[in-house]
Amino acid sequence: MDIDVYSPDSYTAGIPHHQFTWLRENDPVHWHEHPQGYGYWVLTRHADVLKVSRDFKTFSAEQGFVMVDDLPPDILDMARNQLLGMDPPKHGPLRRAVITRFTSRMLAELEPKVRGIAREVMAQISEPTEVNFVESLAGDLPTAVICSMLEIPRDKWSQIRRWSDLQTSSTDPDLGGTSEEVTQATIDMGTYGFELAMQRKDAGGDDLISLLINQEVEGHLVTETEFASLFVQLTVAGNETTRGLISSGMHELLQRPALLQRLRERQEELPLAIEEMLRWTCPLHYFRRTATTDTEIAGQKISAGDRVVMMYSAANFDPAVFDRPMEFDIRRDPNPHLAFGHGIHLCLGANLARLEARVFFEEFFNHFAAIEASGDPVFIRSNSIHGFKEMPVRLTPA
Repeated sequence: MDIDVYSPDSYTAGIPHHQFTWLRENDPVHWHEHPQGYGYWVLTRHADVLKVSRDFKTFSAEQGFVMVDDLPPDILDMARNQLLGMDPPKHGPLRRAVITRFTSRMLAELEPKVRGIAREVMAQISEPTEVNFVESLAGDLPTAVICSMLEIPRDKWSQIRRWSDLQTSSTDPDLGGTSEEVTQATIDMGTYGFELAMQRKDAGGDDLISLLINQEVEGHLVTETEFASLFVQLTVAGNETTRGLISSGMHELLQRPALLQRLRERQEELPLAIEEMLRWTCPLHYFRRTATTDTEIAGQKISAGDRVVMMYSAANFDPAVFDRPMEFDIRRDPNPHLAFGHGIHLCLGANLARLEARVFFEEFFNHFAAIEASGDPVFIRSNSIHGFKEMPVRLTPA
């Protein structure tokens, strides 16, 4: 087996299941060369990914951040102020401050707003038409929701989305840009977050930015610079993964018309179905950790400083955990997928993404009488983000 799970080209046809299956069975802690000359360990088994996710003392998110590629020094410094790139003790207090915005009660209060946004998105299409489902429907809701929570002016929403695309899809020639443009997008987005923090400091607002910039963490208020990095994480995560979940989930239903009709008729089954969409589509392929000391994983010696990559899109199909893993089963229960990660870095917006997806499908079924594929979808060329950039469909409003 010729293994290359680094090249973005390996993902242009979707998850490279044949490579991941071989690795799980033959080399579950696999040393992979990187084009820059160094290497990293690839974990493909569910149990090994869980072990690394839980052991934040041995496997650091902060030392080299969470991407397998080296970041420019100035961007790395900014990234370490993102929650997903922090280690304890710095990580805990700030995470608790953010999580107050994502409690069950607050999400329940947020649902009518999400539903209103979803209806507005659907209402843009009032007659039979062909659209790119990703851009015209799936991408609009998460952008609108996170921007609304942050009270970002509406005329900036498209810019937020563009900045986000540049950072997450830089290896795709249709979505990305030069390395200089990607770096500039990160800086510009952080600068905008800094400006918003300056405006909201001590202004008495109750939006998410005001909550965080006026939050005391370990005896000091969150600074504008710290918030700028957090702003990048919140806006990027709030856009990309939910867009991938909704569009990829709908694609799987289109391949199985009976399941699509079942969910249309039995919308109470959507929560379990969304968990299977998450397992199956896994909007994020991996995150990296760096070993802080000599250790071992499944008998393989790991040296201090080694990069360790947790391949979520491989672990989600581990037959040791999932019965019939290659079957898309919308009633799978339990479903311990790792689409949101695990441990202290479990995705902050996991339940918000679930809410958005459920409301999206409910409102979609209410507004549209039919949907059919009108062409083949095209995946983003990325070894990080798993999703479509194009998904042509024909929609018929009710």
